[in-house]
Amino acid sequence: MARIKTHVKKGDEVEVISGNHKGKRGTVLLVKAAKGQVIVEGVRPLTKATRPTETDQTGGLKTIDGPVHISNVKKTG
Repeated sequence: MARIKTHVKKGDEVEVISGNHKGKRGTVLLVKAAKGQVIVEGVRPLTKATRPTETDQTGGLKTIDGPVHISNVKKTG
């Protein structure tokens, strides 16, 4: 399978250039090149309900970072 080239990589500082989160900046945590998505720290927070498990006894509502389409971000600096 061929590797998909992207203009950003993990650890890059990026800014969202379009969409509901336009103007927000953050660090790339994960690049999903096959899906065309990046997860940027603090840009698109999502609330997820989780059940209690052995590792996480409390469960409840957790805030995670959601994906942003790779075409909606640009490198800064």
